[in-house]
Amino acid sequence: MKSIFVLLVILFLLPLGIYCSHNTANDPSGKISIPFGKSYTYDDIFVKRAVDGDTLVLESGERVRLIGIDTPEMHESGKLYRDSRRTGMDIRTIQALGKRSYEFTRKLLENQRVRLEFDVEKRDKYKRLLGYVFLKDGTFANAEIVKQGYASLMTYPPNVKYVDLFKKLYKAAREN
Repeated sequence: MKSIFVLLVILFLLPLGIYCSHNTANDPSGKISIPFGKSYTYDDIFVKRAVDGDTLVLESGERVRLIGIDTPEMHESGKLYRDSRRTGMDIRTIQALGKRSYEFTRKLLENQRVRLEFDVEKRDKYKRLLGYVFLKDGTFANAEIVKQGYASLMTYPPNVKYVDLFKKLYKAAREN
């Protein structure tokens, strides 16, 4: 009877891209696990695209909001108008700066394998991952974006692991 079940699994599930694995070293009960879809590790994940200067899309389809930084808006939004009122800057100027920060982030991170590091909270209210992003060569992307003058600081406790570094880099960028 067991061999008929295994045959049915092979005949019907394998063509669907589903496979079975039996690993008694990890599961001494001898249970069969059937994984669905691809699994991803945040220690080595591919950045498909930059959405804007501080948001990415990963190969998993998840969005990552870069912790600790805020880049100007490129598109019409409530935030664009709030930023304009708050800073006194023209909307077109903010959008132009947003486009420049997007281009920098795109060139830095798009089509790269990265490591994500998390702080206290892993996701925001929009279900985006909240992450510190590191390139394979060790470049700390969040910090580099601030250092090059493409972002201001945006800190939401309890995610404050690198706030002192960001403040130092932001001050230096403003002075330069």
